[in-house]
Amino acid sequence: MTILVTGATGLVGERLVPRLMEAGIDCRVLVRAGKIAPPGAATAEGELFDAASLERAVEGVSAIVHLAAVFRTKDDELIWKSNLEGTRNLIAATKSRSPQARFIMASTSNIYDADAPRPGREVDAANPKHAYPASKLAAEEELRGSGLTWSVLRFAFVYGENDGHLESMAKLAADGMKFQPAARMSMVHHSDIANAVKLALSGALDRHVVNIADDAPTSIYELFKLIGAAIEPSAEPLRNPWHLHVDNSLARQLGFKPRVRTVFQAAQKSLL
Repeated sequence: MTILVTGATGLVGERLVPRLMEAGIDCRVLVRAGKIAPPGAATAEGELFDAASLERAVEGVSAIVHLAAVFRTKDDELIWKSNLEGTRNLIAATKSRSPQARFIMASTSNIYDADAPRPGREVDAANPKHAYPASKLAAEEELRGSGLTWSVLRFAFVYGENDGHLESMAKLAADGMKFQPAARMSMVHHSDIANAVKLALSGALDRHVVNIADDAPTSIYELFKLIGAAIEPSAEPLRNPWHLHVDNSLARQLGFKPRVRTVFQAAQKSLL
């Protein structure tokens, strides 16, 4: 099996691609000129706004794992262009050159409403206000209507393997962002992202939007403590205790079982 991976040099991609190759999957990665592909992966030079390069990249692949996204910026126009228009372009190339390929798209649990009355479920209506989750939801809808064989993986807060994501929260707090220490959020370790993608490649998640998360939403207080960061105490009531929680029961029904079930297990096994 040969697959194309976009976003292979990003926080998720650089940890996912080696695991896929270890599983015997031939990975071709879409990279801009001058970027270095993960060792052992084939390179397809191009970008999401170069239609010809995308058509070359998808030629002959069995599946596309679309990780590429923009979100660490205040430039909303760039976020929408990259996440929606870029996905449209990749869909078009796939339909033109590899219409039988599976198209697996990474998305985010941040699409769920902040005032949701329960942990976010895939069937819940969503109307995200910020550019990143709104653009990802719009891209999901493009893929679902594409006629391709698709799946959408909505990742919870991604962490592990010294990726710096947890530590970035402490930096935001130091820069003045207010966190409610009692708030809890769903998490997913990089190793379980790989397990979910491999499951999607098998066809088990075809035509499903699926939350990918571990089994224990964790408080901000506990997360800061795990990374040795300080957080200002607060007994202020939570506006909505379900915000940033997702329900992973559909994923489990379809065969996903998190191997790193909690962030505390990750800490015990030195996987943070």
